[in-house]
Amino acid sequence: MRRGIRAAFVGLVGIAGMVLGVGPSTAAAAPAPAPSVVHSCVTESRPGFASCLALRRTDAASVMRIAPNAITPNALPSGFGPADLQSAYKLPSNGGAGQTVAIVDAFDNPNVARDLATYRSTFGLPAANFRKVNQAGNASPLPATDVGWGEEESLDVDMVSAIAPAAAIILVEANDNSLANLGAAVNTAVRLGAKFVSNSYGGGESSSETSADSQFFNHPGVAVTASSGDSGFGVEYPAASPFVTAVGGTHLVRNTSARGWGETVWSGAGSGCSAVEAKPAFQNGVATNCARRGVADVAAVADPNTGVAVADTFGTGGTFFVFGGTSVAAPIIAAVYAIAGAPPAGSQPNSFPYAHRSNLFDVTSGTNTRRCRSGVLCQGAVGWDGPTGFGTPNGSAAFHS
Repeated sequence: MRRGIRAAFVGLVGIAGMVLGVGPSTAAAAPAPAPSVVHSCVTESRPGFASCLALRRTDAASVMRIAPNAITPNALPSGFGPADLQSAYKLPSNGGAGQTVAIVDAFDNPNVARDLATYRSTFGLPAANFRKVNQAGNASPLPATDVGWGEEESLDVDMVSAIAPAAAIILVEANDNSLANLGAAVNTAVRLGAKFVSNSYGGGESSSETSADSQFFNHPGVAVTASSGDSGFGVEYPAASPFVTAVGGTHLVRNTSARGWGETVWSGAGSGCSAVEAKPAFQNGVATNCARRGVADVAAVADPNTGVAVADTFGTGGTFFVFGGTSVAAPIIAAVYAIAGAPPAGSQPNSFPYAHRSNLFDVTSGTNTRRCRSGVLCQGAVGWDGPTGFGTPNGSAAFHS
């Protein structure tokens, strides 16, 4: 079992006192204890390898077990479900028709199709148009299994289902978690016809990443998303690539505003300036603290303390869990792109939010580091900021040309 626990994470898990769940927060309630959280994947230190960015809560209130063949209980699992996310981001309940969203992950989860069916039936979604292929695009042989990356796969397919229930989903499983094989799986996803490709993983930057950009991530007319990271201020790859939409993270709660929801910067959201990548043209005049590519571009919910419900039975001893991490946010944004429709041929979809920034919910408060000395690179601000870019979806208008 590939699994790691980062002891220092407790300080990153969110704002104490905000109660997890689908109901409104209550100001008079006693502060909630910080949730227990584990990283689904081992933190990778090897150059050229990536970790998945899923964070699973382990506190009892976030775990729900459903016995085989049991009647679905009246109470829904803890964590935000499809109706909550669609409400928070002003999205339709049946979006994505006619579109295909691909998810790229490493290793195999043998239970993913069954667990996806459980997720969708529990939340009243139609049966999935889903298939799983290996790195070459074939149904077999599939790669070796891995419990941690399996959790990531369950999270990703559930989030695409929540946001764009009518979209087809292709899960492309790379042979392992090397960036070379993950990148090859991205190419396969595009070859199979996906116009939207989600990548919920990241590794350290290196001088060779510009070569990987052109080899794996430069797909004009395809919206490729990547998680910005779960360790606060700092940049990971492939989020740093100028050819992907770098997706940061927020703390999401119900409130009494006209929107009905509020968001602040999640303390774990990755952000900052790439040490390698040139600044893309669409960032001219933006991220002025960065001489190079600034991360992130947009964001969605990622705080485990205001996390999402995910069905996963492979090696976990449960059925539903609450997950967070920017692994939640990347597939959400890929699915929002799918609702907006296929990008025009030759277009650069990660530039779209920059041209339609008024169609995003600006996240103006919060920070991803306790001692931020880099201003908007690590703090919520009016307009662009590092942890959330220009903000979170307000419908899908910011995600088309």
